[in-house]
Amino acid sequence: MFSREQRKGIFVLFGIIIVLQMLYFLGDFSMLVKEFPEKQKWLSLQSQIDSMKMEKKESPKIYLFNPNFITDYKGYKLGMSVQEIDRLLAFRKENKYVNSAKEFQNVTQVSDSLLNSIAPLCKFPDWVNNKKQFKSYEKYSNKAFAEKEKIFFIDINKATKEDLIKIYGIGEAISLRILKQKENLGGFVSMEQMKDVWGLSPEVIENLNTHFKVSVMPNFKKIEINNASLKELSQFSYFRYPLAKEIVTYRSMNGDIKNIEDLTKIKGFPVDKIKIIELYLVFN
Repeated sequence: MFSREQRKGIFVLFGIIIVLQMLYFLGDFSMLVKEFPEKQKWLSLQSQIDSMKMEKKESPKIYLFNPNFITDYKGYKLGMSVQEIDRLLAFRKENKYVNSAKEFQNVTQVSDSLLNSIAPLCKFPDWVNNKKQFKSYEKYSNKAFAEKEKIFFIDINKATKEDLIKIYGIGEAISLRILKQKENLGGFVSMEQMKDVWGLSPEVIENLNTHFKVSVMPNFKKIEINNASLKELSQFSYFRYPLAKEIVTYRSMNGDIKNIEDLTKIKGFPVDKIKIIELYLVFN
């Protein structure tokens, strides 16, 4: 089927292929690689360099946290179950705080192994950690605090930062927090309001009650519950935005709020603080 010239071409092609195959299998194509002494020296030190880099590698920074403010995501990352996280959140909704790793376990019911891994990361307020260092009040320059048998009450609305930090469990940060709360409200009307200041344990509040009281009702501008705007209501410490919005909605649908009992019908109203809240409001 092929012509003479085609057959010759095929035979020549086969011949070339055979010759190339023989050269490939029988020939030595290895090339001498030029060696550099400096390169060999660096290669020999490579393992040592790698080990030094591993030693210098920084370990991840560990951040401490207050277990009272664990979120769902944080709890999940720590290895807590949904039930354990829910127990803590329910406990916090009662405005209570855990003050030790053991109390954290009692509330959440986490296992001992999980507690051992979480406990080193827990950070509690300074007054909790230093609680055992103090036994009694000693050597105060202010006679109001020097002798238990001669206690002179100070009006909480006239107390200074220096007055407050003389109470065991109250440092500069918490004293400023109390003064800030007083400023936001225009003044305290009851020592019960100390429970609303974050960071104050029942023991510290009890100590405050033995040295401070509300001697005179403070003179502050009351909130006109039926005329106040949403912004004004939400700035009141006991309302916040969601409740303030509910109050405005209630007014628009039912007319003026006549008394404090009407407010108790609104969803989310803090009934347990009704007597205190009433003193800050005006019902037209």
